Amino acid sequence: MKDPLVLVPGLSCNAALYAPQWSALADGRLVLVAEHSRDDSLGAIAERLLAAAPPRFALCGLSMGGYVAFEVLRRAPGRVARLALLDTSARPATPESNEPRAQMIDLAEKGAYDNVTTLLWQRLVAPARLADERLRLTVRRMAEDIGADGFVRQQKAIMQRPDSRPALAGLALPTLVLVGEEDVITPVEEAREMAGIVGEQARLATLPGCGHLSTLEEPERVTAELARWLEAGHSG
Repeated sequence: MKDPLVLVPGLSCNAALYAPQWSALADGRLVLVAEHSRDDSLGAIAERLLAAAPPRFALCGLSMGGYVAFEVLRRAPGRVARLALLDTSARPATPESNEPRAQMIDLAEKGAYDNVTTLLWQRLVAPARLADERLRLTVRRMAEDIGADGFVRQQKAIMQRPDSRPALAGLALPTLVLVGEEDVITPVEEAREMAGIVGEQARLATLPGCGHLSTLEEPERVTAELARWLEAGHSG
């Protein structure tokens, strides 16, 4: 029996973030996408996920999705069969990291959400992909789907995130830590840190020429890594 899979998108992203992986991952497997834009705390998002998820499942989160995954681990570690952390960080929010988030909240609440999505685009992908209009439109459509109110709730949740490194210590689950080598939001050093804390159960994958949105920038490589992770130490 294949583990059901719960995918958690990143900030201002929806299920389309994982569209390139869907057909491969859903082959004979239940796949769900967590709702993460209706609550303004990681705890509430995690509780909503747990209420909708099967009793035991594989859990994959990208960026904000990783922050949600850590909260799920804190609340219900026995329900998680394996963990994938894509372009995320286990480090806590700080006044320095929260300042630009507060500025973006202010812009969104003043009706300038379009400006926020334009500013974010500059940091979301590798420099070589900035001129990729198809990718830009995909990212923009996801942001429009989440909307300004959802974005504000998500940012408020992210700004409360605790240090999740203790939750990774001695984690006895097949764990994939994946990061784009050109990710400036959650850089390679933070991925290495997470993999090092988990230890022998972790696989670290770094993707050359890739930024923060790895599932869309390097879809084939990410799909292959996730497929490998889903089979690792299979718990049949």
